[in-house]
Amino acid sequence: MALRRGFKKEAKELALEVREELGTKVFAPLDPYALAELYGIEVFDLTNPELPAESVRHLTEVRPHVFSAALVPLVPSGAIIIENHVHPPRRRRSTMAHEMAHILLEHPFGPMLTDENGCRSAVSGIEEEAAELSGELLVPTDAARVAAFKGWSDRSVANHFGVSVAMAQWRMNVSAARRIACRSKERRLREVAPATP
Repeated sequence: MALRRGFKKEAKELALEVREELGTKVFAPLDPYALAELYGIEVFDLTNPELPAESVRHLTEVRPHVFSAALVPLVPSGAIIIENHVHPPRRRRSTMAHEMAHILLEHPFGPMLTDENGCRSAVSGIEEEAAELSGELLVPTDAARVAAFKGWSDRSVANHFGVSVAMAQWRMNVSAARRIACRSKERRLREVAPATP
């Protein structure tokens, strides 16, 4: 399913507004935990002693890949996020950005569980929107283009923004950053090259 027309532009603008609220420059890594705090969303992990020990062991030792996070609505309004603390920091940042994207987009929801493939929701359009916005939050299109002009590899982008190499590669590709940088370089070369007789 494709994103609705104009959504990518909306996501880019919203991500830039949110970064400004946080005081985070476009080319700086965004802290999704600070974003949750800014919006009053409490974040918990599976170390809570009230959780059933056997369930926690299952989700942290036996099959940790089946649970990344849950966005849990609170009555009458609000939400909390419960995350799997045993996942690597870059994965946790991505998961948090995804869950916060649902909040920022004011998606209607019941409890949503996230695993290694993203949220488990019956509404794929909502998941695609959250994925797009979380990508813009973590590696903005404008930042991807700056990185491309600097000649950065996907690994360099990943290290700078604190995301996985797969996320960096996706953002560099979807933003057309390297194609734009390459065309710009070719145009400059044509402009300075002597005309052939």
